[in-house]
Amino acid sequence: MVNTKTIGDKISEARKRITISQAELAQRLFISPQAVGKWERGESMPDITTFNRLAEILGVDLNYFSEGFQSAATETTSKMTNDSPKQTVWEVDNPSPTPASELLTNFSGSNLPKSDFAGVITHKGKFEGSALRASSFAGADLTGSSFAGSDVREADFDGANLTDCNISGTDLRDARFNESILVRTNFSASGLDGVKFKDVALTDVKLTATDLRKVIFEDCTFNGVDFRHSDLRGLCLDGQTFIGVKFDETTLNEVTFKGATLKNVSFRSAHMSKKKPMCFDGATMDKLTCAVLKGMGADLSKVTVI
Repeated sequence: MVNTKTIGDKISEARKRITISQAELAQRLFISPQAVGKWERGESMPDITTFNRLAEILGVDLNYFSEGFQSAATETTSKMTNDSPKQTVWEVDNPSPTPASELLTNFSGSNLPKSDFAGVITHKGKFEGSALRASSFAGADLTGSSFAGSDVREADFDGANLTDCNISGTDLRDARFNESILVRTNFSASGLDGVKFKDVALTDVKLTATDLRKVIFEDCTFNGVDFRHSDLRGLCLDGQTFIGVKFDETTLNEVTFKGATLKNVSFRSAHMSKKKPMCFDGATMDKLTCAVLKGMGADLSKVTVI
């Protein structure tokens, strides 16, 4: 968990070491002096994109902000290089350096609603048990990150790279994933009401044990996606492509696949009511998928078999 008080103390210490005021630091960062004051009191902390600029101004390595980093005065050997009368750059030789990414990727337990993470690169980030409502991750590279147990309602993931991400037990209501990169992404036991996926190629994605009834899929391709144990009742999947997809043990009452393409799709132990059947009008599918659906009693009178 990120300790905002520790980070605040480190910002204050480094600022005083190069003898600039809170107002001067704020001016260089194009923010208000009040914001710097809040950082130093531990009431808030810089967003992920500000840390790099802050380290540059204060003349420290990004490792400096980590809790495990020892100060230059005690455990490390430092060398000063003067680039200008007002700024000092420290080259720190730390025998056991903490990776710079550790601080910038662990936001577990943090209260950061409406944060701006747009365009950042943070691999294996930890956003577990975090409050991130209405935050922007647009265009960010979040490969391998975890959002387990977090509040990510109304978040913007448009264009974000979510390869190998784990999003489990998370509230994602009304979040957006337009043109996102979803490869081996795991969505499980999460709240997805109002979530929109548009122009997305979902590859080996898991959407398991999740209520998908109010999710919007538009112009998507599903390749190797697993919907196991999810509720898809009434879901519109018209005109989309499904290759190697598993609808095993899902609830599929009134799901529509009008004009869709289905190849090698599994419906093992899927639940479908005869009174509220699936609709495949205008769909195209391979012979094996067709045979499975016929065995379930689906109406395939308007389907093209390839």
